Amino acid sequence: MTSLHRSFIRILLAAFFICAVAPTLSAQRVVHIRIDSTINPITQEFIERTIDHAERTNASAVLLEISTPGGLVDSTRGIIERMLASKVPIIVYVTPSGSRAASAGFFILEAADVAAMSPGTNTGAAHPVLMGAKMDDVMKSKVENDAAAFMRSFVSKRGRNVEVAESAVRESKSWTDQEAMDKHLIDVIAKDRTDLFKQLDGRTITRFNGEKQTLHFNSVQVEDFRMTLRQGILGWLMDPNIAFLVLALGALALYAEFNHPGAVIPGVVGLVAIVVAVFALNLLPTRYAAFTLIIAAFVLFALEAKFMSHGVLGIGGVVCLTLGGLLLVDGPIPEMRVKLWTALGVSVPLGIITVGLMSLAVKAHRNKVVTGQQGLIGEIGVAQSPLALEGKIFIHGELWNAVASEPVAVGEQVVVNRVEGLTLEVTPASKAVSAN
Repeated sequence: MTSLHRSFIRILLAAFFICAVAPTLSAQRVVHIRIDSTINPITQEFIERTIDHAERTNASAVLLEISTPGGLVDSTRGIIERMLASKVPIIVYVTPSGSRAASAGFFILEAADVAAMSPGTNTGAAHPVLMGAKMDDVMKSKVENDAAAFMRSFVSKRGRNVEVAESAVRESKSWTDQEAMDKHLIDVIAKDRTDLFKQLDGRTITRFNGEKQTLHFNSVQVEDFRMTLRQGILGWLMDPNIAFLVLALGALALYAEFNHPGAVIPGVVGLVAIVVAVFALNLLPTRYAAFTLIIAAFVLFALEAKFMSHGVLGIGGVVCLTLGGLLLVDGPIPEMRVKLWTALGVSVPLGIITVGLMSLAVKAHRNKVVTGQQGLIGEIGVAQSPLALEGKIFIHGELWNAVASEPVAVGEQVVVNRVEGLTLEVTPASKAVSAN
């Protein structure tokens, strides 16, 4: 083969390689995440980590698909602060149909470089709620003004309708996808992700810092970004109903360990469950005073088992545990509070199980010991030698040293009153019967 032939083959191979990889090289990589929960510290951490990854790997954009009833103000502010500082465009897409971006979700939607919704979705209802207390007129005005100013601070720079967006804060207004589009609250209505990228291809957006940027999505490579294991577990525990259930089961496991010392496994499981639950609750707006009610519930369960109040103390324990659950998390939206049915579903069975365990323990303590040396007390033995205060008796198939309070003849029955080391203190059975 001549050198000319070799050069020709190399050119053909290079051309083939370029044609093969060209689509991949020209594809725009978009980092995609999905939020289907309340806005909380774990959500904030996940979104911030996603943006960091997109910047570090030079992605073309971040696509945040969202469906949320809202969440915590501090977490929302943290998310928006990171979004506004992002070096890559942020696309927030409310999807699928039937989803919503309410309350905190509306703030996040309006803070995006591109705000998009699927048909059949809604957004708005962003009125702030002060947790733990009923707001008076002055406090209500302060909170509203602060939230409204926060909304204005980024909506105006996104080129959206500031006045209408502010009405979601002050008047709790909500809009469908088409209404949001007509009022210039969003940029795109897209039926799916493919339609979204098609509509955004070639569109020029204005970043928060004022720079113009043209989006190119003619060929898109979507990278699904996942939560870490820790974030996944904590995200699951951020549901107040789950956190309360884990806390209650942990308390029950410790209760079982206290009643059966040495079992070990219930104690370890209970301690781990309580620590994990408390760690999750620490990230939520938790009323720690509610723990007093939960502790009081277990005290009442124990008293019910000991004194047998015909259910009065047990019912009181169930009521305390239910109230403790309902008051445990003071979230700004119903989705961030323990539901009534969850509190009852945990409290009633837990009360029955706890009272049952305590009853068994109390009965075991009250029952006469029937094993070991203490099991000899009250048993009948036979004198094997004259007990002139001291001698031997036969009991349970064994010979024992015995001390009597008065002389006992050989063959006479005696009753064991006390065990002192290897010596039994006895009384003639006739005397014991007459005394009874």
